[in-house]
Amino acid sequence: MSRTLPAVDVVVIGSGWTGSIIGKELAAAGQRVVMLERGHAKWTAPDYASPQVHDELKYERRNELHQNTARETYTFRNTTAQTALPMRRWGFAYPGNHLGGAGAHWAGVSYRFDETEFRLRSHYTEKYGAGILEGLTSQDWPVTYAELEPLYERFEALAGVSGRGGNVQGHTPPDANPFDPPRNKDYPNPPMKVPFAAALFGEAAARMGLHPYIQPSSLVTRPYTNSEGLNMSPCSYCGFCARHGCEHFAKASPNICVLPAAMKQPSFELRTDSHVVRIELTPDKKRATGVTYVDAKGEELFQPAEMVFSCTFAINNARMLLLSGIGTPFDPTTGQGQVGRNYTHQTTSSVQLFFREDYNLNTFMGSGASAVTLDDYNNDNFDHTGKGFIGGAYIQIQVNGAGPINFHPTLPETPRWGSAFKAGVRRYYNHCVNITITGAQQSHPGSWLSLDPTYKDAYGQPLLRITSDIHDSDIRMSRFVTDRGVEIGRQIRGVERAIGNPRTKPYTSTVYQSTHLTGGAIMGDNPGNSVVNRYGQSWDVPNVFVVGSSMFPQNASYNPTETLGALSYLTADAVKRDYLRAPGPLVRT
Repeated sequence: MSRTLPAVDVVVIGSGWTGSIIGKELAAAGQRVVMLERGHAKWTAPDYASPQVHDELKYERRNELHQNTARETYTFRNTTAQTALPMRRWGFAYPGNHLGGAGAHWAGVSYRFDETEFRLRSHYTEKYGAGILEGLTSQDWPVTYAELEPLYERFEALAGVSGRGGNVQGHTPPDANPFDPPRNKDYPNPPMKVPFAAALFGEAAARMGLHPYIQPSSLVTRPYTNSEGLNMSPCSYCGFCARHGCEHFAKASPNICVLPAAMKQPSFELRTDSHVVRIELTPDKKRATGVTYVDAKGEELFQPAEMVFSCTFAINNARMLLLSGIGTPFDPTTGQGQVGRNYTHQTTSSVQLFFREDYNLNTFMGSGASAVTLDDYNNDNFDHTGKGFIGGAYIQIQVNGAGPINFHPTLPETPRWGSAFKAGVRRYYNHCVNITITGAQQSHPGSWLSLDPTYKDAYGQPLLRITSDIHDSDIRMSRFVTDRGVEIGRQIRGVERAIGNPRTKPYTSTVYQSTHLTGGAIMGDNPGNSVVNRYGQSWDVPNVFVVGSSMFPQNASYNPTETLGALSYLTADAVKRDYLRAPGPLVRT
């Protein structure tokens, strides 16, 4: 029997970017907010201080900041003909855990989505005909880029994003991205420094008539006070960034940029080591009454609340809805139901570059987002006629710290062990780098989420089951863009060999692709095509809001964090402006 706690106005599940922004905004509006975080309270000081944070084994192999697979994991299969099995170690992605969620260990790469992404089906249908989307369930968003543009600007001020904006009030500097969507202001901070390997990439791309630019990053390049009055310090390019916390207060995270401001609000309370097991509903399932969670002592508690915000890691939002009985689960046989539909990852690939021995790349120095990038083959920036796919990918060399445990490059013909392997690593450790290619992934009926009928977590609840394989159209896209990457690689000074590695089938859960999982609780303009409306509000239970990349109808090539921030402000503003005055559906159908 759960012990019932005093009621509050708002419960926020999760302390990542979305939960932190919404929790702070509503507390500042006078709402009594309780934030429940399943992981430990880890702050920049002392938890991410040197020297212990510079531990590649602890953070990058033993997954210190990631969801504990011994307590809660996912099961995976490619098709319904297979039996899904649990992931015992993280390979395909790194779900966040502890305070700040994935926002504490992310790399800091910060992009706005392209305008076409928000009207994807309409755009490609109008330009190329409906046949180009055959077999895909990708759809338009119920919000536009123009609506999110000022909210992107707010997040960039919060995170201190560094970069050079293209299309700033119609003006594009020569070193900026000419394919940028329109923006009212430039980034708050100037771009990051360019590593040697990335500079070589930009030099070759420019010679080929392409349009390289410095990647935007939420690692500040100078002392900066953010929009919440919180101070950040310049990046030191230490090489311990992605999958690590930042010791320097340089990499934007909820722990640095939002939560300290939330904690100053008298109506805000943070509870860590608090694992939410379900959202509780009234008998008619039309309204949430609060959440049940288990605390660090193992006691089950019921926290009553007027509003519940599920802001968990990516696809965990879909699991929370399924465990709570909110919405209708997706049935791939009939196509009915929405919860779990349109799961996507990203279509990543690479080109491995092997350099002459006199080119010392020093890739052990860098940051999570130090890169030169080009978008010539991204979105609809090129002609898709006759290519058999939509979308595209950005191509870059990113230097984020090549640690000796994870980075041991050798030529493909080199044995994987023994003296020849050791000699190969010695030869190429400082003379090899990858061109990374990060592409969109489209939704289709064969990729979806459900509760596993066999395997359970440490709390006795069904694990989330991923059923997924990559669509043929994304395979064609990957081959096309990877070939372009090989062409660039062969033009880079000092390169002896450029080896392309396009994506192939089947989709696998054993190889890292990105941590950008999306879908399962997608947004739309009516209950027939979505789980939530444009504000993340459940169509079925209007005092439940689901905010995160689970809302994305399909996956863009760009990293999701800036869009998550913009959507968080969109939701918080609508709740403050409209819902608090008249609780109920914010979108009528």
